[in-house]
Amino acid sequence: MNILLLGHGKTGSVVAEVARQRRHQVRVLSGKENVHARALTHDKLRDVEIVLDFTTPNAVLENIEACVASRKNMLVGTTGWHSALPKVRELVEAAGTGFLYGANFSIGVNIFLETARAAAAALQQGYFGQIMERHHAAKKDAPSGTAVVLQQLMSEVGGAELEITSFREGDAAGLHEIILDSPNDTIRLEHDAKSRQGFAEGAIRAAEWLSGKSGFFDFKDVWRVL
Repeated sequence: MNILLLGHGKTGSVVAEVARQRRHQVRVLSGKENVHARALTHDKLRDVEIVLDFTTPNAVLENIEACVASRKNMLVGTTGWHSALPKVRELVEAAGTGFLYGANFSIGVNIFLETARAAAAALQQGYFGQIMERHHAAKKDAPSGTAVVLQQLMSEVGGAELEITSFREGDAAGLHEIILDSPNDTIRLEHDAKSRQGFAEGAIRAAEWLSGKSGFFDFKDVWRVL
């Protein structure tokens, strides 16, 4: 595929490397080259098959609007913008393009989310819960998108909204932990990313899956078929 990658930060750099390893053509645009999505014109997107966004919450919506206007399929790994999902879905469906987003493109994290869904039953059995997440110091949003998804699913299944504690320090790739505590015992569920490789591999596999498709997709619903 001919991929345009928006963002060349910690995760974006690994995404570009994995894409090239899988024999895709990759062009990278940094934030400085694409202020207010000005580089995403019809002419400059002409030969692009899919756009991957790993930028920042304050840039992603303008990028989405520009890419959808040019009817380009798009995968978004940026978090911190999901309150605008209904608006984006309308744009994508009106354009007839393909769009895939995710709070986290790691297969391991998505298995962790399924495990957390099962464990949420503890909240209806007298357990008290909390969520902790730790990421690198440069991460823009807090809490992380994954922590927010964890909070939502625990609330949906367990009926209680858990407090999230966020840490931003060093070069941590991403750690998420759920603690469920009772007078009798403690349940701990943890996913600790060793590197950003798992996120990048999941994103490129998802982009390959999205190629040629139209529709609005959440990674948590499609990762099993990649």
